[in-house]
Amino acid sequence: MSTSLEGKVAIVTGGGRGIGKAITKRLAEAGANVVIASRKLENLEATAQEYSSLPGKIAPVVCHVGRADDLEKLVGETEKLFGPADILVNNSATNIGQGPSLDVTDEMFAKMFEVNVVSALRLIRLTVPKMIERGTGGSIINIASIAGLRPQPGGLLYSATKATLIMMTRNWAMEFGKHNVRVNVIAPGLIETDFSEYFWKNENYVKKLEATQPIPRIGTPDEIGGMALYLASSESSFVTGQVFVVDGGATAL
Repeated sequence: MSTSLEGKVAIVTGGGRGIGKAITKRLAEAGANVVIASRKLENLEATAQEYSSLPGKIAPVVCHVGRADDLEKLVGETEKLFGPADILVNNSATNIGQGPSLDVTDEMFAKMFEVNVVSALRLIRLTVPKMIERGTGGSIINIASIAGLRPQPGGLLYSATKATLIMMTRNWAMEFGKHNVRVNVIAPGLIETDFSEYFWKNENYVKKLEATQPIPRIGTPDEIGGMALYLASSESSFVTGQVFVVDGGATAL
């Protein structure tokens, strides 16, 4: 077994910053050629430049994951640049519905599910058939959250989308396992990224976390990147349909 990804091709959505950037670094360090996607080209280009000396090549592709035609373009560009994807990391997400549940609108619901759930469904439809056809297997890594395992205060939609992604992961794993396409999900706790600053910039929230969480600190993106590398590599060749919680023990309470 090995964590080497030499010769592998990966797609990482939201790969320009935060958790996606950390995962991109780990995959490229292991030799994978990685296509990173998000709406902001400047973030993607900065990440590709920062990691240009790594063994794997990193290529930016502008993509709004909530748009079906953008996802088709993303997969098409990946295949032109490096070949069909062996690894897919569904990391992009939004959280526009933070607040009281009675304030949630139909429009919020639709956008949250389009970005956080439907994008993963579409990308799996676009990539898994070729993984099966080639007979070499593949690894799908979905990024959820501990909010998908227990309610998040003021986070009705975020919790709902991440819980949905977890259950979809299990179903995909059951269906694709016979083709050696593995599907797993990482559920981070509070990680210090721009995306989660609503929580880690809240002094009272952090004090409570530090007083109750077994590992009394906020996590780092690289700690999620390490788990993603394990799931992408042959080290996890007998692992599928699982939820890997990386939360400093928060859900152990």
